[in-house]
Amino acid sequence: MSQAEERLKVEGIRIPEAPIPVAAYVPGLVIDNLVYTSGQLPMADGELAYKGRLGENADVETGYAAARQCAVNCLGVVKSLIGDLDRVVRVVKVTGFVNSTADFESHPKVINGASQLLQTAFGEAGVHARSAVGVGSLPLGAMCEVEMVVEFKD
Repeated sequence: MSQAEERLKVEGIRIPEAPIPVAAYVPGLVIDNLVYTSGQLPMADGELAYKGRLGENADVETGYAAARQCAVNCLGVVKSLIGDLDRVVRVVKVTGFVNSTADFESHPKVINGASQLLQTAFGEAGVHARSAVGVGSLPLGAMCEVEMVVEFKD
């Protein structure tokens, strides 16, 4: 088990297998020494764990938990492609999409769920560039979706 997985285990988090895509795409790709994950939904045990819309029927704390689960799933993709999270050099970029009403303004607080999980897992190497964007809907009615770019060593 990698050091990142050990740190997350203390938080009660386990890295799952890469989720099965819900449409015509792959969970992630490796180009040179970068992993690009596809957008990951807040799935847990094969089911959508967080469905809803921020500002309508979901609060920031629940959105935070949803973004955190998305990041866990992204790490599952990374691990499936590079074999060991100890090979991660840096989380380069995180993009978070938040299913929200037009007047919702706390997108960054929601996507902090993903960002803070990555910092817990990787320390300084988990600090990244980021975008947090509000959208009118997401696949399956998911509360959020997260994708990332991760640099790894050979």
